[in-house]
Amino acid sequence: MKANKALKRLAKVEALMSDVTERYSASAPHIREVLQDAKAAVTRAKEAVSLQASSRTAKNARARQSAPPSKAAPAAPKPKRRLSRAGRAAIIAATKKRWALKRAEAGKAMKAGAKKPARKAAKAPKQAVAQTADR
Repeated sequence: MKANKALKRLAKVEALMSDVTERYSASAPHIREVLQDAKAAVTRAKEAVSLQASSRTAKNARARQSAPPSKAAPAAPKPKRRLSRAGRAAIIAATKKRWALKRAEAGKAMKAGAKKPARKAAKAPKQAVAQTADR
């Protein structure tokens, strides 16, 4: 989190803590003491963040003075690649060709499956012949 944002949030917290301590001023003195301690801790944190932020800005100022900014223009991003009409047509044609082959293979399988060889009925007569021979 950036130092300025942290300082703003800590200031809000400090204001809320002071508001709550004022409301608890008459009742429960032990709670009021705890809230005052918490407010003091927030104040110390706020001071620490402000010191840290000021030291960062001093370091950044020195760094800016020592190195002049480069005047090189940033490289333009590559344009988004898009599919041409001819490319799209070629893909569609290839897909249609694949599906036509697949349908043709499925049609051959259906025709071959429809012409099943008839079952031989030779088993029943052999058994009947065998039974008559045994008698």
